[in-house]
Amino acid sequence: MAKSKIAPFLKWVGGKRQLMAAITELLPDNIGTYYEPFIGGGALLFHLKPQKAVINDYNEELINVYKVIKEEVDNLIVDLHTHKNESDYFYDLRIQDRQEGFEKWSPLKKASRVIYLNKTCFNGLYRVNRSGEFNAPFGRYKNPNIVNEKTLRAVSQYLNENDIQLHSKDFETVLKKAKKEAFVYFDPPYDPVSKSANFTGYVQGGFGEADQIRLRDLCIKLDKKGIRFLLSNAATPFIKDLYQDFDIQYVKAIRSINSNGKKRGGVDEVLIRNYESIQK
Repeated sequence: MAKSKIAPFLKWVGGKRQLMAAITELLPDNIGTYYEPFIGGGALLFHLKPQKAVINDYNEELINVYKVIKEEVDNLIVDLHTHKNESDYFYDLRIQDRQEGFEKWSPLKKASRVIYLNKTCFNGLYRVNRSGEFNAPFGRYKNPNIVNEKTLRAVSQYLNENDIQLHSKDFETVLKKAKKEAFVYFDPPYDPVSKSANFTGYVQGGFGEADQIRLRDLCIKLDKKGIRFLLSNAATPFIKDLYQDFDIQYVKAIRSINSNGKKRGGVDEVLIRNYESIQK
């Protein structure tokens, strides 16, 4: 398998490829079972390529894509080739999750739809409304990479050749069986730096302050059990206060979810951990 081809197959808000160097510098010396409760695009998973991992996301549509890539990659690639990079086609497919009968679509068709919309929507921005319906506009790209066959096949091979569990549960639930040798990487929807910057529309219902507090409480529980974790979030006063008892490192990231390109730029983020050992 061409390991260099194993990479995120979706563009996901808050993706960690640009911060990979900063993150890997803070990883522990050894990792047993790797847990990632908010998998998103999976940048760190595909960088580390652990042999044993439990990955999860509350977004069922996203986890379905991972499962289809694992189980039906050949058929998925065939179906992806049928899509059209046209505005009318895009909006017709986008609206299908509001139509009667969408729940009866096959996992393959749903996964193909998600990949297509992600590759052709504006800024590759996965966004849903309060009802959980995809609502990002058409991107008008001349030649979007809808069928990234080499990456899809490499990811499928990785998922099949290793012990990778796929779940769509609440982040607390997926960690109930975690043991001391585990390592957990949390990359939740970020605390908004301002009300106008609030973007938590990855799943129906969003991810608010109560969820951030519940996540912090879970980190405290993991720490008491001796389970190591690393967490990414925005460097807001709220987050820094929540995690004041843990090690906090500051990093700068370029974020591009603002529709105004001039307002995209470097923002402060934090990497929070409960251990001291550094990977050599």
